[in-house]
Amino acid sequence: MEIVVTNNSITKISCDTLIIHIFKGVVEQNEYTKLIDNALSGHISNIISENSDCSKYGETTIIHTFGILNAKHVVLLGMGEKESLSIDKIRALSGIVARVIKKIHSISIAMIPCDLVTEKNDIQKIAQALLEGVILGMYQFNYYKTNKPENADIRTLFLIENDANNASFLKKGIHNAAIISEKVNLARDLVNHPAQYMTPTKMAICAQEIAQLSNVEFSVLEKEDMEKENMHALLAVTRGSVQPPKMIVIKYMGDRTSKQITAFVGKGVTFDSGGISIKPSLNMGEMKSDMAGGAAVLGAMAAIGKLKPQINIIGLIPCTENMPDGNAFKPGDVIYSMSGKTIEIITTDAEGRLILADAITYANKLGATQIIDIATLTGACVVALGNVASGLITNNSTLCQQVLHAAEDAGEKMWELPNFPEYKEQLKGTIADLKNSGGRMAGAITAGSFIEEFVENTPWVHIDIAGTAYIEKEEGYKVKGATGVATRTLIQLALNISQHDS
Repeated sequence: MEIVVTNNSITKISCDTLIIHIFKGVVEQNEYTKLIDNALSGHISNIISENSDCSKYGETTIIHTFGILNAKHVVLLGMGEKESLSIDKIRALSGIVARVIKKIHSISIAMIPCDLVTEKNDIQKIAQALLEGVILGMYQFNYYKTNKPENADIRTLFLIENDANNASFLKKGIHNAAIISEKVNLARDLVNHPAQYMTPTKMAICAQEIAQLSNVEFSVLEKEDMEKENMHALLAVTRGSVQPPKMIVIKYMGDRTSKQITAFVGKGVTFDSGGISIKPSLNMGEMKSDMAGGAAVLGAMAAIGKLKPQINIIGLIPCTENMPDGNAFKPGDVIYSMSGKTIEIITTDAEGRLILADAITYANKLGATQIIDIATLTGACVVALGNVASGLITNNSTLCQQVLHAAEDAGEKMWELPNFPEYKEQLKGTIADLKNSGGRMAGAITAGSFIEEFVENTPWVHIDIAGTAYIEKEEGYKVKGATGVATRTLIQLALNISQHDS
């Protein structure tokens, strides 16, 4: 998509669709709306007076200009209350309108960022949100379809700005948005592929390609390497699958003068049958998305390599399938972890925490000074928070606040769950150090508490994205299927840390 910043008169922009923002309860039109309204003989004013619902959040009204303007269509986009307009709402509305105009075969559109400036929302953030919303909202996964949808993609986006002083801020927002949204869509692609394609080996191949394009370092631990590292928790999970496991390692060293290293650890179970503790067959196909944490880390590392923040980050993605066969690990088994701690297996369907345990131990070995792990870990988190918010568990309130702040900046909802020491009582093993499940009570919390046992004293935040990684219907800039959740939060966290330390 070509992005053009222009100071041309709004009535002279040649495009398929011009988008006009309509705020609820605002009677006095701004200068841009007045110009278009006058050119259309007061048609916009008539629509607003006769149909007040056109200003409701997410409402779209299409007006054909019949050659009166250089724009073929004008779309009135309902913005809701101006006082409650947030950057993420701008992003969501941009995604909504992008899908609407795509249905009328618009391949060039014009938007007005300065029309949305408030005390809270500056022009750079607005431009970034508008572009992210368009790119994320238009996303489609058509890789396996023989008959591709006929609607053409938007090829040109005009951003109208008459103040030359804002041009550099617009360009910075555009630059960031293009990289971030592209890498979120990359994460979505990885998750949307079926498990027959997106195996651990294919994940490693994709990671290598991403690393080459993003100028970050890549390496992979094979099964033999894992055995040398005593990663027996990860190896136990992989025993039931014919697919060899991979431990993907991506390094970005943006500040070689610093000894601080942040580790992003993403769960990469490319298909989770539950193992011997097999899942119900209903909706089991969605378990191809059990590597969404790993996909988020890959997407984030790809963007970070392009954005070049001054920060050191290691991305670790333990990849495996969890399948049942005669070699599979079983309930009642006792397995060893890389840390040396022993784990009593209560259920083989609590496998994600096992591979994360070894990955986090390895992160500490590589010198991580703080760790964020991302995983579709528990159905209990879905019960607790639904598909609205991801759950957090932490041993460090400062780092947790940094993650929550980054999530808020990125427009991704996250909520910290309690981590009281009493929850750890549920994980005490009978014949081993730990059990891999504390039962149904507080399941999302005890899963996080299990992972904490391998963090040692390193500041750590666990993000459970089980309820937010995949959705069943369109919502704002999210489309049905993989959401790419946590990718933008990880990118924003890296940028925030870089800006704070510089």
